[in-house]
Amino acid sequence: MKEDSGKKKKQEGISYLVIGIGVGVALGAAMNNLAIGIALGVAIGAGLDQQNRKKNENK
Repeated sequence: MKEDSGKKKKQEGISYLVIGIGVGVALGAAMNNLAIGIALGVAIGAGLDQQNRKKNENK
């Protein structure tokens, strides 16, 4: 018997936030300023993730 009655389904697909953080870490390491790289990666990833969610809601 499954116990999924009260739980939401996991979102399937790409998490752009994680990709953005990864790219930000790489950029930060290249610029020798990890904090700025991570901040830029989070901002870009969150924006792309939000845009992707809105696009999926309209389907």
